[in-house]
Amino acid sequence: MQRPISPNDEQDWLPYPFRSLIQRPSIVREDVRVDFQRLQAGDFEAVLKGEFAKPLFNSFIQEPSLWYLRIRDTIWQTDDQKVQLSTVYHLIIVGLALFNAFIQSNVTGPPLPIFFSPGFFLSDDGHQAEPSKYETLKRKCRNWLAVDGITLYPLITNTELFWAAICILDDQFVKKLVKEVRWPRLQICFLHQRMLSEVAPSLQAKIFDDLKSLEDDVFSIDSQYPEEARVCFLLERAAINTFHGFDSKARQDLDRAAERTGFQFALTGLLGKRTKFQQKETSQLVVLAKSSDALLQREPAAQDGASSSESRVNGAQGTNAKPTILDLNDDTLLEAISFSKTSSSLPRAIDDEASLPQALTILDPSNQPILKPLDAIILLSLASSITNTSPADGLTREETLPYATRVLEGGSSNWQIYTQALLVRSRIEGYRSRTAERGVLQLHALVDQVIAETTPDATDDSTATTFLPRPKPSEAAPVTERLQYIHQLCSPTRWELEAELAARWVSLGGLRTALEIYERLQTWAEAALCWAAVEREDKARKIIRKQLFHSTKNPIAIEDEEDTWEGPERDPPPPDAPRLYCILGDIDKSPSMYERAWSVSNNRYSRAQRSLGRDYFSAKDYPKAAEAYEKSLHINRLDHATWFALGCVRLELQQWDKAVDAFSRTVQLDDQDAEAWSNLAAALLRLETNIPAQDPWPNPSQPVLDDEDDGTLTAPHESPDPQRDKRDALAALSRASRLKYTSYRIWENLLIVAASLKPPSYTDIVIAQKRLIELRGPSVGEKCIDEEILELLVRHIITSDLSTNDGNAEGYDASKPGLQRMVVELVEKDVIPLITTSPRLWLLVAKLALWRNRPSSALAAHEKAWRAVISRPDWEDGTEKHWGEVVDATIELVDAYESLGEMERTEGLGGGEGEVVARDWRFKARSAVRGVLGRGRGSWEGTEGWRRLGVTMEALKVG
Repeated sequence: MQRPISPNDEQDWLPYPFRSLIQRPSIVREDVRVDFQRLQAGDFEAVLKGEFAKPLFNSFIQEPSLWYLRIRDTIWQTDDQKVQLSTVYHLIIVGLALFNAFIQSNVTGPPLPIFFSPGFFLSDDGHQAEPSKYETLKRKCRNWLAVDGITLYPLITNTELFWAAICILDDQFVKKLVKEVRWPRLQICFLHQRMLSEVAPSLQAKIFDDLKSLEDDVFSIDSQYPEEARVCFLLERAAINTFHGFDSKARQDLDRAAERTGFQFALTGLLGKRTKFQQKETSQLVVLAKSSDALLQREPAAQDGASSSESRVNGAQGTNAKPTILDLNDDTLLEAISFSKTSSSLPRAIDDEASLPQALTILDPSNQPILKPLDAIILLSLASSITNTSPADGLTREETLPYATRVLEGGSSNWQIYTQALLVRSRIEGYRSRTAERGVLQLHALVDQVIAETTPDATDDSTATTFLPRPKPSEAAPVTERLQYIHQLCSPTRWELEAELAARWVSLGGLRTALEIYERLQTWAEAALCWAAVEREDKARKIIRKQLFHSTKNPIAIEDEEDTWEGPERDPPPPDAPRLYCILGDIDKSPSMYERAWSVSNNRYSRAQRSLGRDYFSAKDYPKAAEAYEKSLHINRLDHATWFALGCVRLELQQWDKAVDAFSRTVQLDDQDAEAWSNLAAALLRLETNIPAQDPWPNPSQPVLDDEDDGTLTAPHESPDPQRDKRDALAALSRASRLKYTSYRIWENLLIVAASLKPPSYTDIVIAQKRLIELRGPSVGEKCIDEEILELLVRHIITSDLSTNDGNAEGYDASKPGLQRMVVELVEKDVIPLITTSPRLWLLVAKLALWRNRPSSALAAHEKAWRAVISRPDWEDGTEKHWGEVVDATIELVDAYESLGEMERTEGLGGGEGEVVARDWRFKARSAVRGVLGRGRGSWEGTEGWRRLGVTMEALKVG
């Protein structure tokens, strides 16, 4: 039986399944176990200086491109499979040491020892290598790490460590002998993706292929992975999905992870005070969260050492060190919400009070228990996975902040988790006026912390000056604690943090500070974009051209403020030349720059073709736009925006089937894109369903005998559904309307498509018309009502009532749910309040009222329809058509008086007591006809309409 805890504290940070490697002495040599123990303790220097690893790097600096051959020679130097397997395990330990030393130097800290300084690590004699050789090596490594024309950030340190780790962990023979290496291979590929300036399509496909194969292994029935490993996998996959924009998939993984850990949390409202001068308590958002008391199942463990690991695994304090946290120091807001202590402030869940678990209702919101590390990561990942560009995209920033606050106020046993919580909170606070200052200063403090923790030499010119002192060794967490959950947290590198700080300064108007950061980081593209954002294209153009071209006057010039840098192209071009050419093309609006970016990247930089496609689309050159987008998608098949743009181009080209394919791919990549669903419906409606000219099965109800097999029945072929595309379009529009509930155009299309089906989708018609009235009624009034479709609805419920009762109308029963009640409520509650000048709508109201056996309401609606006609201006002197409409409306009103006036009143005063609807109906009818004749005498006397009204008047007098 597996024990729930692991045997060694230092072992917790290692990736699965290598934590149990030391438990397999039958296949692992003693020297391997020694290096493994060094790796557990975070002593990467000892691993790489060992007798096994040091000889591997003797020739690395001379010919690193062939280093993978040295690795394979090491594996195949013996035919003994047991020795080979032990050697591969040793290589994996070396690869993990390289990989984690690289993470330590660029993400987490603390500073690497002098052994990893430039040139020392790779020298043959232990002395510093020649600077020129080392610079050549760094340049080669950056070029090898470029993917799809997308380059690595140039100032990333120790790239040789990362390249060497990839050579080991991504080697095909290593993967063949030890399939468990797929997990660290996935981690190193994802970090590689994050370090690129843009998402590399081929690397993205590789990552998701590894995810799929690893998922099959982790969650298989006979899987050897413990429960904690499965939770870690779900959290890592959620981080990967969040990075690539698949937020909904990330939420699913986070929900599964919380279910597996038994983690209970809820976003609730509690009474409390947020400001210092607040007198009345109001509802405040807070996350109530409690970790499960049960222990996660971990690796098989020996009896000794269990108690020491239990505290680390289940949330007890691992170290007292914490990153620097800044106070708010606001003159109005409290540092933390002051919650009410009374019983009336019981938690109220946002969705349903009854759904709140009992374990959460007893928590004190001001003093919640510490969370287990994995549970804290779930909350932080949930906050990061929520799209906050607008409230329609999910939880707003105000609703996201409590997730980070819960981790901070509850405390965390892990240094890196606490750092990530501060980062998440600073990102959210940067958009609120009263917390923006603390948000940017906290981000600045985190940047300073990472700089101090990842820079061995504080005098290095490439680092920024910090206003926070370097922490003492007793105040900092050990490297094993920092690396323990680094892949689940997806913590940014120091360069990403500094770039984010610069972007924050830009948003706050601190342009000079942002430019200083960008120039120090040598991120010239971002510096140019920063100038372009403030409409200084001249500055942006000069920065970009300086990187791509030589000086106009002096080819060897380096600095010249007056130069426009229009000389020959630099050869070789800079590593990020494709991106720089695209930015220059955006500034100059020059398609030739996009084409140059495409050629410089050896036809691998997909953004160049996307930019060309956008340019051709703007120029309405749709065939070339389609060709450019298709080239871009050939490189990056998972780009949602490009599939959408290609679909729009194909709509313009009237390539309906290809447009359906493009928009289908779009919604497969992002099923929350309402515009894509709407455009998919538009393309489907224009498809032509091929129907056979003659049905080969004249009587499909009769089975057909097969001529070759007597007595064998052959079922008739199903004829294609001529309305299949319309039904698919209706389904697509229904999805779009749910995603973009406030778009009246989508609802209009839904209404029209639902009515065009045979038979129509009456329920969808009612829902769409009601929503259109809610959206457009206040602004356009009755114009938002489709009269023909409403008439279709009314006619349908009346005829269906007659057809189901042998021609005898059963009438309306308000107690019965269904379409009849939906239509009646639509007319009474939504349509009637909007009617002002439409006689046709009043006649529909009259028809519906008569069917409901309400003759008084029907007659009143007829009168309003007549008034709507005669209130139109200038019909007395208008066209004969207008006069004819007035005549028809008047005669129809007289007929209504005649048929309804003497009916028994069924509603209102006198209803059901024998009272008639209108005793004086003849007087009212004659008054209506007399009034029309009087107003039209001067223009229409002697016409056919005049004659008809005269006949009607005589009939009323005779009666």
